[in-house]
Amino acid sequence: MREASDDGLDTIGDWLRDAQAIVVLTGAGISTESGIPDFRGPNGVWTKNPEAEKTATLSHYVADPAVRKQAWQNRLHSEVWQAQPNAGHRALVELERKANLHTLVTQNIDGLHLAAGTSPELVIEIHGTVHAAKCLQCAWRGPMDETLERVRAGEEDPPCLACGGMLKSATISFGENLVPEDLERAQRAAAACDVFVALGTSLGVYPAAALPEVALASGARLVIANAQHTPFDAHADAVSHAPLGDLLPELVARV
Repeated sequence: MREASDDGLDTIGDWLRDAQAIVVLTGAGISTESGIPDFRGPNGVWTKNPEAEKTATLSHYVADPAVRKQAWQNRLHSEVWQAQPNAGHRALVELERKANLHTLVTQNIDGLHLAAGTSPELVIEIHGTVHAAKCLQCAWRGPMDETLERVRAGEEDPPCLACGGMLKSATISFGENLVPEDLERAQRAAAACDVFVALGTSLGVYPAAALPEVALASGARLVIANAQHTPFDAHADAVSHAPLGDLLPELVARV
C-alpha cells in the first residue's frame, strides 16, 4: 500500500492519465465540504441520533405515520437545497475532460456531481436522488420541489395525487432494493476498469461496497481517499486521508 504523499500523487496522476477506463465511486465524504453532513462519521447524523435512521428505513417509514411526517420535515429543511458543488466535485469534472473517466458511481443523493457538470451519461446515482419524489404504490414520479410545496402548505404526509398511495423521496432506503439496471451497470464498469477510485466512502454499505472487490478481481488498481480507514485500505495501491477538496484538485492537476 502506497501512502499518497506528493510523490504518490504524481504516481496516481500517471495511473489516471494512462488508464483506459477509470471508475470513480463517491460517498458522503465528498459532500461534507458542501455543508451536507454524513451519516456514519464521528459527527454523522445517525451517530449523533440513532433514532434518525428510522426515517431512512423502509419498514419504519411504511409502518409509522410519525416517521413519515418527520421524514418530510427533514426533507423540507435539508441542507441539500442550499448546497453547492465544492472543489472536489469540480475536480472530477476536470478529470473527465483530461482522462478516460468511464463511470462515476455515487452513493450520494444530493445531485452535486450533476450540478458540478459531470456528464449525466457517466453518472450512476446508485442510491437514488432526493430531487425527485416517487409513489410506493404506482409508477408516479415527479419533482421533489412540487411535493415539498404541499408540505409547506400544511400536508404533513402528502399522498400520491395519481393513486392516493404513499410518497417518499426517490432515494433507496434501508430495506429497499437498488435499481437492478443501475447495479448491473456499475458492476460491469468496475469489472472493465483498470483504475478504480473510491472517494469519501466508508466502503461498508453493500452492495455498492462490493464494487472495489469486483475491480480488484479484474486486476484494476485501487485508490482510496477517505477521512477514516476503510476495510479495503490494506488492498489498495494508494490511500489518502486528506480532505477531498484539497486532494482532488492537486491530483487532477497532475494528470
